[in-house]
Amino acid sequence: MTTDRDQPDRNERSDDPAGRTGGWRDRIRALPWLTARAPSWVSALLGVVLVLAGLLLVIRPLAALHVLGLYIGVSCVVAGVADLVRRRSEDAEARRSLPDRLLPWFWIVVGVLLAAWLGRHVGVFGPVVAIALIVSGVGSVLRGGRVRTWRLAPEAVLGIAEIVFGVLALLWPDATLIVIAVLFGGRTAIFGVTLLIRAVTTVLRPERPAAAHERRRSSAVRWVGAACVLALAVGAGWVSHTLRSGAPVLDPFYDTPDELPDTAGELIRWDEYSGNLPDGMTGYRIYYTTTNGWGDIVASSGILAVPEGAGGPVPLITWAHGTVGIARACAPSIGPDALVLGGEPGADRLAELGWAMVATDYPGMGAEGATPYLIGEAEGRAVLDAARAARQLTEVSLSEETVIWGHSQGGHGALWAGQLAADYAPDLNVLGTAALSPASDPRAIAETVLAHPDAAGATLGIAFVVDSYTGYYPDLDFEDTVVPAGRTIVREAASRCTGEGGTLVTILAGLSVARDQPIIDPDALAGTFGDRLTENTATGPWAAPLFIGQGEADEVIPFHINTAYVEQLCGMDVDVEFHGYPDGSHMSVLAPRAQLNEDVVRWTQDRLAGLASEPNCP
Repeated sequence: MTTDRDQPDRNERSDDPAGRTGGWRDRIRALPWLTARAPSWVSALLGVVLVLAGLLLVIRPLAALHVLGLYIGVSCVVAGVADLVRRRSEDAEARRSLPDRLLPWFWIVVGVLLAAWLGRHVGVFGPVVAIALIVSGVGSVLRGGRVRTWRLAPEAVLGIAEIVFGVLALLWPDATLIVIAVLFGGRTAIFGVTLLIRAVTTVLRPERPAAAHERRRSSAVRWVGAACVLALAVGAGWVSHTLRSGAPVLDPFYDTPDELPDTAGELIRWDEYSGNLPDGMTGYRIYYTTTNGWGDIVASSGILAVPEGAGGPVPLITWAHGTVGIARACAPSIGPDALVLGGEPGADRLAELGWAMVATDYPGMGAEGATPYLIGEAEGRAVLDAARAARQLTEVSLSEETVIWGHSQGGHGALWAGQLAADYAPDLNVLGTAALSPASDPRAIAETVLAHPDAAGATLGIAFVVDSYTGYYPDLDFEDTVVPAGRTIVREAASRCTGEGGTLVTILAGLSVARDQPIIDPDALAGTFGDRLTENTATGPWAAPLFIGQGEADEVIPFHINTAYVEQLCGMDVDVEFHGYPDGSHMSVLAPRAQLNEDVVRWTQDRLAGLASEPNCP
């Protein structure tokens, strides 16, 4: 005698497509349906093919997305048709259910779109899959609640997990593409192994009907599996919240005014900076005007730090920061440690030295607008106009003496600021320019990055340059520069700041596709894009002396790029003092009391004292 618990539930999923429940995990199982009754030799042969194909797709995730789009599309169409067949065998109440009436057609439409178009346009592939997960999850939850049988409760739990994963997929589209692709490749390989095992066991052991206790065990396994998947979804949600919680948030100080002054270097507003500063310094946020590469007036923001209780006018260091991102929220002045953790050389000694420091955020960071990442004219003007605006703040007393400093991206901006100073800002008494580990030759750096796409951070650098250049120059097009499979990754990377947790997702996504295919069109540097990079190399003249210093073990900007650059400057008789620091990395040379720090401070003191420069060209 059997109990109700031993009887198969009429609503329980079976191996027949007509008994399907309509969940997303069921949509992508068309191949298992078709192979369920295949001969053993067919299963074995197909298993070998799928194992090899799956392993290949795991190491080529971008290629996997195109295959996955076609496969899921066909599966959704097959499953949607199966749902229509299932509805005919259900009772009248089930046929009147809105989800059961709409979901089959939803899956058919989604499948056709995926197979015919979306699978080849991976930029929208992720969002479509995410929405499908959410819709499927809602359908599973509604179905579980309507049927009211404990055997469908795991389906409802899995439906909740699907909703969570769908929301996460919308929040992290670049990671979603890679995860889906890798999982698809892995799942394909695992299914191939399953077919091989099935082929062997079919020959060695005849099929037996499932006993009641086996059905109960299967139900328990479904419960455990559903609970594990839900726990994984909750854990992923927590990780997502943790990664996104570190993202900075703009406040009204950075709002764009209705009208901007028609001159550059005008201080529009300021307030006190409440974050951490070097000992003995007082800080202010500033919002001012500058000009972009086309000469248009745009807004920029920054931070000014002055020694507390200074007895008279103090000289000003105008600082150009290194790479932190290109989004508005990446502006250093937004954070609590604008001049403490940013790598500014000698920052811990500013009060002792009696120097003030103003640090631009660059346009488009903090202030609204396009960010000129490695676009020299706009970077350099923002650096100079920050010095102009700082002197308009009546609460401080600054002398006319100005020295330009910059590191990495900021080293590039500093070189351009020094080059532009005499013509663009003759009112500033610029005594010299110090470029530290500068991105002096953008094209040479781009060639290095593209030659080593598997380097940590390569995707970030590519994204910042491509997004900035294609948004700045009308003769450059984003879609012509970035291959279709890489566009979502590049756009998402460009929207993140290097100091937030989400950057880890960008780095991992970039590394996962580095050996698959280039993100950038291989011919991009041979055309207009390469020309734009070349024209953003500062070649002078400089009206004041230069200091260039870099660690010889720099892992971001190869040391040989700057040695070649300095050789070029020396060939033009530029007044430059160049130093390489053995074993120094990109950031270690900026550590407090590091030799580069000492050299920059010494060199700056000499400029302020009016001493003759000491160029060291061979």
